[in-house]
This record gives sequence, C-alpha cells and structure tokens, in this order.
Amino acid sequence: MASTTLERRPPGADAEADAPAATTLTVPAGARLLVDPDGFAALCAANRDLRLERDADGALIAMTPASSEGSGRNAELIIQLGVWNRAKGLGKVFDSSAGFTLPDGSVRSPDASWIALDRWDRVPAEERRRFAPVVPDFVAELRSPSDPIPALRAKMAAYLAHGVRLGWLIDPEARAVEVYRPGRGAETLAGPATLSGEDVLPGFTLDLKGVLYD
Repeated sequence: MASTTLERRPPGADAEADAPAATTLTVPAGARLLVDPDGFAALCAANRDLRLERDADGALIAMTPASSEGSGRNAELIIQLGVWNRAKGLGKVFDSSAGFTLPDGSVRSPDASWIALDRWDRVPAEERRRFAPVVPDFVAELRSPSDPIPALRAKMAAYLAHGVRLGWLIDPEARAVEVYRPGRGAETLAGPATLSGEDVLPGFTLDLKGVLYD
C-alpha cells in the first residue's frame, strides 16, 4: 500500500501564486492518523478538495477523487434519484460530498444516499451544518477500479448494522450490483437493466444505462 499525502492549506488559501504555502503531511503505509471529531471537521474545512472519512476509532481515511468517468456515472445516479424525490417529496437526497456521523462515531460519505423526510426533519439545524448524526435510509456505493471489493463489502455491512434499510454496491467493472437488505445476505445481480427502490424508495426504478453501463 502506498503512503498517503495530505495537504493542509491555511484557511482562505487558494491556488493563487500569492497564497500562503500549504503544509504537506505524508503518512507512511500502514500508519493510522487519529483525529477527534472537532479535528476531523477542521481538517475537512481546510481541505475541501480532499475526500475524507473517519473510522470508528478516529482513524483518518483519505480517498482518491473520483475519476471523470466515475463522477459521470455517479451524477447519473444522483440525477435519477433527485428527479424521483422531487416528484414524490418523501425525503432528502445527498451526493458523495455529504458526511454522516454513524452511531459508532465513524463519519461516512456514501456516493449517493437518501433520508426519509420525517427523520431528516428531526435533525437539529445546527447538526445539519456539520456531519449530521443520522443514518441514511438508503445508500449506494459506486466502485472504481482502484477500490478493493472486500473493503466496499465491509462498508456496506457496516451501513446495514447501523440501520440502513437498502444499499446498492454498483460495480461497473464486473457489470454487477450487490443489493443489501437488513437481516438478509447480499443479493448479487449480474447485468441488471434496472434496480428497484423497493419499499424504501417507493416507485423509484433506477435505469442503469450511464451508471453500470456506458
């Protein structure tokens, strides 16, 4: 595993020539950088161009940005989910930049997620401006070529353990989708054309063209 390099810019700094110099921190392979919740929030605020998550023990997880192709697939997923949600008005849609604090203290950012409106409305306004302590009803993870499938499967299992009601692990490389539901083993669908939102996203059908296929 390669080392991870994190770059911290002073607040307000940008890429302009006269901007203050950034501080670079290289974390050796195998090392774990621990941050508390406030430190994680500050680190994310100072590095908005990085994709960061926090493990339950406080370990910082730095992820590579999505590829252009992967970002386009994720956008198609978000667009379809958003159109359905706007028509139904049943909840709130979130993209991959949203972070949620799960009951074990970890902070996760699914590629797409949805929360029922009655549950989202119970989240205090102050908490919404941070990494809201609420578990999404639905999550989707879109695998990139560099993502190890065991790690993604472990993430999906953790989502379910914390209360997610429906999860999709979409793998364009294998042209397959794993569907996760509470109390059941993952169901693998080979080459599906569509996905049903079932009773969690009632009336939603995802067309996988542009998401799973080109």
